[in-house]
Amino acid sequence: MPDGPWSWAAFAVAAAAAQTVRNAAQRQLTQTLGTVGATHVRFLFGFPFAVAFLGLIVLASGTTPPLPPLAFWPFVTSGALTQIAATAMMLAAMGERSFLVVTAYTKTEPVQVALFGLVMLGDPVTLPMATAIVIATTGVVLMSLRPGQTGGGARPMALGLASAALFALSAIGYRGAILSLPTDFVTAAGTTLCLALLIQAVLLSAWLALRDRAVLIAVLRAWRPSLLAGFMGALASQLWFSAFALTSAANVRTVALVEVLFAQAITRFAFKQRTTARELLGIALIVAGVALLLWVH
Repeated sequence: MPDGPWSWAAFAVAAAAAQTVRNAAQRQLTQTLGTVGATHVRFLFGFPFAVAFLGLIVLASGTTPPLPPLAFWPFVTSGALTQIAATAMMLAAMGERSFLVVTAYTKTEPVQVALFGLVMLGDPVTLPMATAIVIATTGVVLMSLRPGQTGGGARPMALGLASAALFALSAIGYRGAILSLPTDFVTAAGTTLCLALLIQAVLLSAWLALRDRAVLIAVLRAWRPSLLAGFMGALASQLWFSAFALTSAANVRTVALVEVLFAQAITRFAFKQRTTARELLGIALIVAGVALLLWVH
């Protein structure tokens, strides 16, 4: 894979598209498997595809996956655990609120990613970059707000914002893990993805086997509709991780706000939900912020 100056942005946009499809597939599975079951689908059925992706990378490059150093494990473990919690919270919010609006809540993530990345990894935040993040995030917040919103919207908002914070921590954990591997960026991304999904699949399977075996059985029985969510989840993660290997997580997650545009299409054509003028203005700000970030790079 190329690692030119624009590669990370191309990876991020492609990942956002794949993730939108995965989120929509998981949302449908939530109705039959519940929040935890639909969350598990992403990891359990994503792992075989991640292994296949890494195999293709090895065949194409001839590079052997590296033995992870000790510094790798705290990063990948924290990334895996926070991603589990973030996904569960996101799906729980989607069960109570518009698909587009919950996607918008979770996309307050770039501001948190920039702060976490600066503190934990030393990733710099320049003034133009901070401006772009603020503009794009303002668009997300504008889309999320509703005039006269009552307390009935407080729970999905809290779940969405908490999900964003955990996704931010997960992104920082994964970037730290990828950077600790002594190999090329795409092999590092594939290796990290495989080990992260292995951790997640084993932990959630064990938890369900002990606490709710009926859900685990239902997940295994629903393998046919789960394959799409698993494949798109693994594909999105491979692309995210490749982008994390090339630039800061804040850059990647800001460009990832284009997912709201893809969610808009899903909302309108699949779920038949209207788009308001406020949401359109928010989308315009998101596009402006992402365009500014790309321009300063």
